[in-house]
Amino acid sequence: MSGGMHIVLDETAMEAAGRGNVLASRLIHRAHVEPGWFLYAPACALVEADRARPGTAEHLAALPGITVLDLDLPAALAIARQETWAAAHSRHAAQPTADRPDGAVVATTAPKRWDGEPVRVLDLTP
Repeated sequence: MSGGMHIVLDETAMEAAGRGNVLASRLIHRAHVEPGWFLYAPACALVEADRARPGTAEHLAALPGITVLDLDLPAALAIARQETWAAAHSRHAAQPTADRPDGAVVATTAPKRWDGEPVRVLDLTP
């Protein structure tokens, strides 16, 4: 899985997808039809997106191109020290792993919130 494009949707990107954001829709389409494109939805971010826009979690979780990332022990330990679970889980999911040695890009409609964080950002603001 190390090759290709790995993208983590934060809760703002998930909400944008639910509102028909064309850039978010393109990412979802690519992850579904193009080999080497991987799209991730951290569970904590998915919950926050659903709180802001009910139905978002069920819709995104049903899409074949999106992988929902569970809150495992390493993720739980990482978010325990942060203010918001959604941002912390997204940040944790974007960190390098054995499967993704270069980490992943965080897709967001709030790029300023990621200033100073050790992640690469993809701005989905139209």
